[in-house]
Amino acid sequence: MREEQVILVDENDNKIGLMPKMEAHEKALLHRAFSVFVFNDKNELMLQQRALHKYHTPGLWTNTCCSHQRDGESNLEAGKRRLQEEMGFVTDLEEKTSFVYKAPFDNGLTEHEYDHIMVGYYNAAPNINPDEVASWKWMSLEAVKTDIAENPQIYTAWFKIIFEKFYEFINVNNQ
Repeated sequence: MREEQVILVDENDNKIGLMPKMEAHEKALLHRAFSVFVFNDKNELMLQQRALHKYHTPGLWTNTCCSHQRDGESNLEAGKRRLQEEMGFVTDLEEKTSFVYKAPFDNGLTEHEYDHIMVGYYNAAPNINPDEVASWKWMSLEAVKTDIAENPQIYTAWFKIIFEKFYEFINVNNQ
């Protein structure tokens, strides 16, 4: 199987090329990505624990799902595709905001992403893909905020950044 390609972008999210995902992470090149946040009717966020064999941040807790858009795929199409692949369901998504971040990892790889944040709603249990996800749970945003402050090491870098800088975009109580 050919390695997945990521879309290299400039600081304005304009496509400038394609590159194999691992190479982009090795070279810390800016590429397009997305982060999906799914809430239930109680305004709880569905968190996933990344599979223990992931090449970076294995076993860490993060938002409902995240990945990279494919060439020619819209942000919303990509979010729905990956939600199905990782969590086993699809729901309508709304794009809320985007931002650029850079996070180096202990294994020498770096996430340097133009990340599009999307929000959706769902009330049932997911049918998780064990190749991608180790576990999942619902948590209120206040409980997540408290837990990040007390246990930052169990959460992914991008999730902590989104929670700190873009809380107002994911806090569905403020909508």
